[in-house]
Amino acid sequence: MTRIFSGVKPTGHLTLGNYLGAVRRWAETDQHRADALFCVVDLHALTVEHDPARVRRLSRQAATLLLAAGLDPAVCTVFVQSHVDEHARLSFVLECTATDGEMRRMIQYKEKSARARAAGESVRLSLLTYPALMAADILAYGADEVPVGDDQTQHVELTRDLAVRFNQRYGHTFVVPKATQPQVAARVMDLQDPTSKMGKSHAATAGIVYLLDEPDVVRKKIMRAVTDSGREVEYDREEKPGVANLLDVLAACEGGNPEELAGAYESYGALKKDTAEAVVELLRPVRERHAELAADPGYVDKVLREGAERARGMARPTVDAAYRAIGLLPTG
Repeated sequence: MTRIFSGVKPTGHLTLGNYLGAVRRWAETDQHRADALFCVVDLHALTVEHDPARVRRLSRQAATLLLAAGLDPAVCTVFVQSHVDEHARLSFVLECTATDGEMRRMIQYKEKSARARAAGESVRLSLLTYPALMAADILAYGADEVPVGDDQTQHVELTRDLAVRFNQRYGHTFVVPKATQPQVAARVMDLQDPTSKMGKSHAATAGIVYLLDEPDVVRKKIMRAVTDSGREVEYDREEKPGVANLLDVLAACEGGNPEELAGAYESYGALKKDTAEAVVELLRPVRERHAELAADPGYVDKVLREGAERARGMARPTVDAAYRAIGLLPTG
């Protein structure tokens, strides 16, 4: 049976982009067609300046939202990364397999380190090396597929390279995974800056729809979305990125085709209004279920504890095999 692994980083509140680009597909499709693991990758949140209490709070919120979105712990494995030691154990082995040049070529490292230096801030070593941890997240479970947004495909390609290299040097140990992406709305853009991804870590929030935003807040953000010059509603990512983003979101909400939807609108206002209502209705059951789960933290704790136990049982044999293969003495 195909095995898939994916995760969310608790560096901010989960957004509409996270949901349309990944989480909805995990719930509706991926957990039912494969042996699926979904993880709150909290160790990755430590690579930049952070408030410990906020990381803990957002980790719990992310896990609760994954369950609210429809992930079923009876069908898939939902857990927190730091609860399974095998991630950190394997990460160093993969650092010993990767090269400095590979790490420095990662686009996210270049962008985040440049922003930090421009702000006069130091850059943590973990920001450079965390792709090895991400590779460990995937390879520890023998994942065949990694559902990701297109901004993460470079990291999955690195994971593939490390798996192949390790297997060639030390003997076949890892499954070589591949990245998979949804066809529509793989990358939802910021409503105020449609050339940038809708990111949960952004300081400016006017263009970001969060999963827990109240309906009126969602409507206001979408109605104030930046559009483009001219009045024609056309699907053109290059010339009309604002309109194209709205059409992508509407198509993802309703299961339509963005190019076909464009022909049904004569004004930007009508497109915004329909997109806003579609998003409100899409998120309504998620918000309601989140409220129920948040009122029962004991249930969420139980899901995460049992998920970590299952994940540990899957990962440990592979990580132990990697330790033996690379030359480390067994413990007993």
